[in-house]
Amino acid sequence: MTTHLLVATTLDEALAAMANGARPIAGGTDLVVGARVGKAPLPTELVAIDRLDELDIVGMVPGGSDDPTPLLFVGAMVSHATIMNHPLLAASYSGLADASALVGSPSTRNVGTIGGNVMNASPAMDTGAPLLAMGAMAVLQSVSGSRTVPLAELWTGPGTTSAGPDELCVAILIPRRMGEEGSAYVRLEYRRAMEIAVVGAGAAVTLNDDGTVAKAAVALTAVGPTILALTGLEELLIGTPLDDLSLSAVAMLASEQASPISDLRASDKYRRHTVGVMAKRALEAAGRRAAGETIAIPVNRAEGIGAARNAAAQNGAAK
Repeated sequence: MTTHLLVATTLDEALAAMANGARPIAGGTDLVVGARVGKAPLPTELVAIDRLDELDIVGMVPGGSDDPTPLLFVGAMVSHATIMNHPLLAASYSGLADASALVGSPSTRNVGTIGGNVMNASPAMDTGAPLLAMGAMAVLQSVSGSRTVPLAELWTGPGTTSAGPDELCVAILIPRRMGEEGSAYVRLEYRRAMEIAVVGAGAAVTLNDDGTVAKAAVALTAVGPTILALTGLEELLIGTPLDDLSLSAVAMLASEQASPISDLRASDKYRRHTVGVMAKRALEAAGRRAAGETIAIPVNRAEGIGAARNAAAQNGAAK
């Protein structure tokens, strides 16, 4: 089977190709790798979108008529390397920067894009949990027009989305972070590179002036068919401090709501327990950032979570 590749020089050209059945390709870190390992053959028609500069932009844009609050615009072609090093994202959308800093290897982060990560719809994707916790939306565009879809409605199952075959994700929109707000993403990892999340958690927190929780959201990685948003957080957290009692309650809630599977990398019981630990750590880090504390990107490295901690433990045991 021969694959035909069209290199689009304009967005309209890319959308027209997709209307005729072509699939988009940017970094190719999922599509090409999947074909090489026999997961799925390359489509017969591809359209390269890596030259569309209008999709490689980060900035604030006005909100809609219903809600004029500004939104963060992250073009679908923005790479993980750009996200993890971008001053605005690192300062105000730290959870997304944490996640992008953990994606694959340096080469993967330099070519892999946020749009490709989101549209791949893997329940183990790193960027999904912080994006969901921050209320992110995908902008989908076709020759017929555009629409904005909350990520909770975009992901319908492992590797599947509600986007039409002719719709291209052109951007991710995230509500503006204001005041005492913080976010974080952490994951359990066995090694520090080229690792797929065993479990992970993203959190976003807004604090009141007295340090109690005004708003909070937590989402979980790799414990369900899609990224999982925790429910019932309001009853646990609103108006309370992020102390050991409330954080432990969130850990228990995460373990209860998770629906993991067993595979070669971890059992369902192990995932159910450790995702509670990750949820607690993500929420704690997000709260500390919301209170004004600086925690370096990514939290995993700054706090010694996952592979770094495991290596230290092993070194100690060896002594």
